[in-house]
Amino acid sequence: MQRIEIEEVGDVTGKSLLHLQCHFGLDTMSWSRLGARATGVDLSDEAIENARAIAADLGLDTRFIRSDIFELPETLDEKFDIVFTSYGALVFMHDLDRWAEIAASYLKPGGKVCIVEIHPVLPLFTEIDGELRLTYSLFQDGPNRMEVAKTYADLKPVEPHTEYFWRWSVGSLSTALINAGLRIDRLRELPFDIRQRFPSMAQGKDGYWRLPGDPLPLVVTLVATMPEQ
Repeated sequence: MQRIEIEEVGDVTGKSLLHLQCHFGLDTMSWSRLGARATGVDLSDEAIENARAIAADLGLDTRFIRSDIFELPETLDEKFDIVFTSYGALVFMHDLDRWAEIAASYLKPGGKVCIVEIHPVLPLFTEIDGELRLTYSLFQDGPNRMEVAKTYADLKPVEPHTEYFWRWSVGSLSTALINAGLRIDRLRELPFDIRQRFPSMAQGKDGYWRLPGDPLPLVVTLVATMPEQ
């Protein structure tokens, strides 16, 4: 768990937390170890099986549910203090408005959605010979198609395959949450990242990675609250 996430979410002691698109659940388990009653959700059978096995080995009571996010209301009927998602999850959502509605539906009054994401302008650039060049458009109609031969989890080669993703602007994310009935409390665009995404990025003493001169926002964080009834 990184400091950015902890800063945005705050103290989770005794609170219920729903982690959407949790992959194999390491961050979900970190929230449990920080005192939350945490539930992780992911589409992948293998990811959830691994998450459950790791939690059992660690003696954690973290709960994991295998579900498509858009089908989750058919499986899970609860309310939470916190709904959380992070890094690379939202680009795979084909309907951001519906995603926001589902996230909001799981909040108790006064509960909050906390998002820590790769800033949408970052993937628009490619570094060539040490120079960042604008390669893609944020406003290109999706779905966008990408041929890949490695996974983001460990960068090991895998069978080449096609992935589809959607580029959502900060404005579209904020508007989707507002339309879902939430109040935007905090929005931050940060010039550092938790990992090296371009060769020219350097790691500082604080552990974060930056581009020389901080020319671009690399991470966006957003906290939105369900108003008290």
